[in-house]
Amino acid sequence: MVPAFLDQALRGEPMTVFGSGSQTRSFCYVSDLVDGLYRLMLSEERYPVNLGNPREMTILEFAEHIRRMTGSKSEIVFRDLPEDDPKQRQPDITKARTLLGWEPRVPLDEGLRRNRRLFPRTRRYRRLSGQVGFLLFRVAPVPTCQRLRPTLLFAPGMK
Repeated sequence: MVPAFLDQALRGEPMTVFGSGSQTRSFCYVSDLVDGLYRLMLSEERYPVNLGNPREMTILEFAEHIRRMTGSKSEIVFRDLPEDDPKQRQPDITKARTLLGWEPRVPLDEGLRRNRRLFPRTRRYRRLSGQVGFLLFRVAPVPTCQRLRPTLLFAPGMK
């Protein structure tokens, strides 16, 4: 969603919101997530630990925020909500704070500013727009040791 909204706003294209936009999401900058994963890997914790940002906002609020931040005049268009789209995403990071001494440090606006700099308006960029500058990962339990295993840590363009 972050790369799509930034890309659409920067190119002046309509910004696509699925459903009414009332679903919520939480956004956490890549360096914060990497720090949390690193701390988790160094810990003795055997069970899942939520990492993410507990600050929640609606998708419509987020689209409007991106539009204001970029100075875009893009309109917001609404499309049908996919059936499997979650209504709420807000991690409880109490365990991460307690066991790992971790919490996100990069504010949303700062993370968005950092990522905006990674968005050159080139044809090559458009092919990579879903990947540049973001941590794309999925955590899954590894049955033999009950540890979390990131399946992809870094995306192209990350420092």
